[in-house]
Amino acid sequence: MKILVVDDETDVRTLFEQRFRREIRSGQFEFSFAYSGEEALNYLHGHPSEVVLILSDINMPGMSGLELLRRVKQEYDAPPPPAPMVMMITAYGDTDSYNQAMQLGANDFLTKPVDFGALKEKLLSLEKL
Repeated sequence: MKILVVDDETDVRTLFEQRFRREIRSGQFEFSFAYSGEEALNYLHGHPSEVVLILSDINMPGMSGLELLRRVKQEYDAPPPPAPMVMMITAYGDTDSYNQAMQLGANDFLTKPVDFGALKEKLLSLEKL
């Protein structure tokens, strides 16, 4: 499963690579990283059918994760290829952000610090779909 992680914090890459070391090595998950909403859209334009899931931070400079979500749902909603699923991640678990993300079509909403055990379970269950 190809997963695009979008977060302006560059140490997120190391964290994901450590926490999913086995799954990456076995080829079960493949991660790509973008450090802004704009970079994520550019990546998606270059790899339209590869990304199955986007894990995006909400609060980023420039294009927010919510704006990225809105753009992804607009641009990739008509298959083929199928639109990637989008999980939003935020340090602020406020109901406004949650409601806005869900209204824009987010598939899930996680709060930081990310519970990697729970995330891994979610990803494994998505892989079976």
